[in-house]
This record gives sequence, structure tokens and C-alpha cells, in this order.
Amino acid sequence: MKQSKQEYAQANKEWLAAKAREEGVKALPGGVYYKVLQSGPESGRQPAPSNVISCHYLGRTIDGHCFDTSLGSYPLACRLRDLIPGWIVALPHMHVGDKWEIYIPAELGYGNMSQDNIRAGSTLIFEIELLGVN
Repeated sequence: MKQSKQEYAQANKEWLAAKAREEGVKALPGGVYYKVLQSGPESGRQPAPSNVISCHYLGRTIDGHCFDTSLGSYPLACRLRDLIPGWIVALPHMHVGDKWEIYIPAELGYGNMSQDNIRAGSTLIFEIELLGVN
């Protein structure tokens, strides 16, 4: 049986609240959470919203559905400010060489709008490796 929009959104909020309590998960502004998978040098550049970032990423929903990835292809290269708000919150805290898993509440992702194969109200999970900042 398929969940209603409200049930689905609530399940995503509950999943994020539980994830926030896990060991090693840290909070950022706006309800974004992250876990460090790999640390680059502390001297590595950190992006500002106006910078062009280069990264590999894998995006999925809480049920494990992969909705987008750069793995096996070219890295993403774009201006940070052109991405979803959750990325704009998280990436300035990363250094080149860092690899994080970030957990983005729907409000800082696609909100109440469905996108291709992402349901409205989805918490987004991204594994991001920051490769460069220009």
C-alpha cells in the first residue's frame, strides 16, 4: 500500500530525526546533518556560494533509491549557489578532499515539489566528495 503524501513526508521527518541521533552525525544550520566519511587536509580550500565546485556525488532517498550520481562519469562542476539549498548550507563547511554523507530535509531539497523520480517531501541523502574549488 502506497503512503499518502502526508504519511510519506512524516516518515521522512522521523527518519531524519533518528539519523540526527546516530553516533558521528553532526548538525549544520537549517536542519542539515552530515557524517564525515573521509577528511581532506584542513588547509584545503572551502567553497563560497559564488565559487565553482567540482565534486563526485551519489544522491538517494531514505529507501535507498539512487536518483542521481556522477560516479562512473565526469564530476559535477557548477556554481555552488545554483544548487539546492541543502548543498549551499553544507559545502562551505567542507575542505577539498573531504567526503561526507549529508542528510537534507525536504525543505532544503525539493520541498513539496516532486522531481523526476523524487517524491515530494523527500529527505535527500548525498554522498559528496569535494574535488576542487575555483
